[in-house]
Amino acid sequence: MSEVLIRNFSIIAHIDHGKSTLADALMQVTGAVSDRNKKEQFLDQMDIERERGITIKAQTVRLNHKAKDGKTYQLNLIDTPGHVDFAYEVSRSLKACEGVILVVDAAQGVEAQTLANVYMAIEHNLEIIVALNKVDLPAADVEGVKSQIEEAIGLDTSDALLVSAKNLIGIEEVLERIVIKIPPPKISSLQALRALVFDSWFDIYQGVIVLCRLVDGNLKKGDRILFMNTNQEYEVLKLGFFSPFPKDTLQLNPGEVGFLTCGIKTIKDVQVGDTVTHKQSANLDQAKKSLDGFKQVKPMVFSGLFPVEAPDYEELKVALEKLSLNDSSFTYEVENSGALGFGFRCGFLGLLHMEIVRERLEREFNLSLISTAPSVVYKLYPTKGEAFELENPADMPDTSKIEYMEEPFVKVSIHTPADFVGTILKLCERKRGTQINMEYIAGNRVVIDYKLPLNEMILDFYDQLKSLSKGYASLEYEFLEYEQAELVKLDILLNNESVDALSAIVHKSQADTKGRFLAKKLKELIPRQQYQIAIQAAVGAKILARESLGALRKDVTAKCYGGDISRKRKLLEKQKAGKKRMKQVGKVSVPQEAFLAILKTTDNK
Repeated sequence: MSEVLIRNFSIIAHIDHGKSTLADALMQVTGAVSDRNKKEQFLDQMDIERERGITIKAQTVRLNHKAKDGKTYQLNLIDTPGHVDFAYEVSRSLKACEGVILVVDAAQGVEAQTLANVYMAIEHNLEIIVALNKVDLPAADVEGVKSQIEEAIGLDTSDALLVSAKNLIGIEEVLERIVIKIPPPKISSLQALRALVFDSWFDIYQGVIVLCRLVDGNLKKGDRILFMNTNQEYEVLKLGFFSPFPKDTLQLNPGEVGFLTCGIKTIKDVQVGDTVTHKQSANLDQAKKSLDGFKQVKPMVFSGLFPVEAPDYEELKVALEKLSLNDSSFTYEVENSGALGFGFRCGFLGLLHMEIVRERLEREFNLSLISTAPSVVYKLYPTKGEAFELENPADMPDTSKIEYMEEPFVKVSIHTPADFVGTILKLCERKRGTQINMEYIAGNRVVIDYKLPLNEMILDFYDQLKSLSKGYASLEYEFLEYEQAELVKLDILLNNESVDALSAIVHKSQADTKGRFLAKKLKELIPRQQYQIAIQAAVGAKILARESLGALRKDVTAKCYGGDISRKRKLLEKQKAGKKRMKQVGKVSVPQEAFLAILKTTDNK
């Protein structure tokens, strides 16, 4: 198809504003999905996406639409996630598009991620179509939401589309607006092939499946191609596109979006953001310059992942390799823990991202995993030597060797109804936050900007925010800077032995509270042994809290009836000596619940 008739676009929105429902409606109206195959959240293929009602992975679908001008257009839709933790997926999708549909819930109005996503689209110089969804709801406030969009974002809403994706209201108008307003792909005069790889995944039968957007040139089945960054050469065995089911094709043209397979079994040969060209064109000047890839994202939250069964280590390694192909926004490296054995230290974009990755590993690869408490990257300045980044609390040196430490701060933007401002301000203050700005926008909405330590935000801030605002507040955050802070390493000792997997770096002012809470929580969670267990929270040599878990005791004197008291005393002494010996050689088994308890540590008890 001629590039003049091609439109590449994404749908962006805050989580739960009806983005996936609109994608379903577009497929239904264009006839891409029959009534027999129709289901809600069609493009959300993973069980986790359906259960949680969120989009995690960007999905593509080719739609054919016969417009009012009589021409049939090829519309390539790339569905995107809405949660802040998956912003990297959104940025990759936008790189392959010329325009976006901004979906705003007419009942809920502008929310935090609405702003983040639309600013990303503006940054990519994309054409923006404003669509107000759920206009048929009794609570819909069309004029109020239009005012919010104009005030908060600065977009003209005089021609905003009024849509109800669930009831197929206004869908034809959306399709016509896409054709009219979103420009066709810009094709250069270069004949050499250049295609941008914006996603990939591993198939057990076909190897790596590569999703790409052709920028220049044509790609045919049987062509010899080169991945420019990895310098790996392959033959194209299969070409196709999703509409929404995979369909094979013999050729992909400039501006089109499709997939290719080459029987790639070596996962590292394919990188997201790489450029694909023909092998014979690789030395030509016009093909030498690779396309701009994607900005490398820096993980914000770190956690250890360990197999419950030690022999599963190799399986976990392979699973991480395959999953990183599909989700390149998390990092991993080998880690060895005294308590948990061999595993991996993984970096994630946020707490939800961490939960999703772990759940996908367990479901898709049938693994049983233990995760350690999440932590962030600190900058440590030692008394001797150069400064370095500290990811793992277990690697923190003795305080006498530390000159000072810096912790990361983020700028948090909270969108909330005015009724909850007071409780949210208290929450931010309790989390060591500093207020930057507070602004009332159209209607009853308030935008609160706070500067918060990232360590305080990742643990339970989002849960508390949702609880205090009855679910109405929304959150967006971005990295701000590193600042000096009084930080200490909180150790958990079981019978005087430190459990490195339970160590955490905390602010000095909160060490006592968190230490007491953890010691009390572990007493509830650790099963009783044949001997007494001392559970202690310590900072350096100073013990902040102690709990004793009583021993399981057998009544050894039950068989002694009558006779001299010395018989009973002898049996009790023997039992006491046995328990002492058991305590010296015994090891305390810490269940998974104990590690998860740290995630639930709160300071509002």
